[in-house]
Amino acid sequence: MGRGPSIEGRKNAEDAKRAKVFTKLIREITVATRAGVADPASNPRLRAAVDKALAANMTKDTIERAIKRGSGADGAGEEMRYEGYGPGGIALIIDCFTDNPVRTVADVRHALTKHGGNLGTSGSVAFQFTRCGELAFATGGDAAQEEKVLEAALEAGADDVVNEGGESTVLCAPENFEAVQQALIAAGLSAEHAGVGMRPNNRVAVSGEALEALTTLLDKLDALDDVSEVYHNALLPAESGGG
Repeated sequence: MGRGPSIEGRKNAEDAKRAKVFTKLIREITVATRAGVADPASNPRLRAAVDKALAANMTKDTIERAIKRGSGADGAGEEMRYEGYGPGGIALIIDCFTDNPVRTVADVRHALTKHGGNLGTSGSVAFQFTRCGELAFATGGDAAQEEKVLEAALEAGADDVVNEGGESTVLCAPENFEAVQQALIAAGLSAEHAGVGMRPNNRVAVSGEALEALTTLLDKLDALDDVSEVYHNALLPAESGGG
């Protein structure tokens, strides 16, 4: 008797999750277009965003509308970056795309203060991060797979490969991202996720109540419509090999 609602409920939850992913991807495409040009062939950031959207089964029409919006042909908006601290003194960088900065900063500040964090000034935590290209591959701790990624990455001109939590993450300079990505694809490797972002120089372990509060905060920030990406320097349990 409960089977129907259970399946329906699960489908609704999946639809909601899919819609949220699409919202983020559309925003990513829009931001990438505004940051460069509307042609993916000559805008590596846009090409990466489009590839990610296609992998998530987004239609080409939806992608083209997002590019049109980003080019200024269909509505306006701007990129905003906020810096602050979360529970346990965790450093946060919150990138947004908004048509109303006043609303956005109010939403971000509210999420932070309600969940044990606070908004900082520009530059207050950015020095703890480095902008770089990242491509993560699921290697499952398999030494042969890790070696394959390492060899291909070094040959492609990457700077480093970090193996942790069953993933091999290839790091490279932002300007080399496109070339490294294409070389790894040519080597038959498929990345779980790839892009240029802010990587923390050092990670800080968080546990107990601070971890619970931080997890809730990250979820709240991610749920905000204007937030496109959140970077932090917390070493979460999953990243340290835990559950």
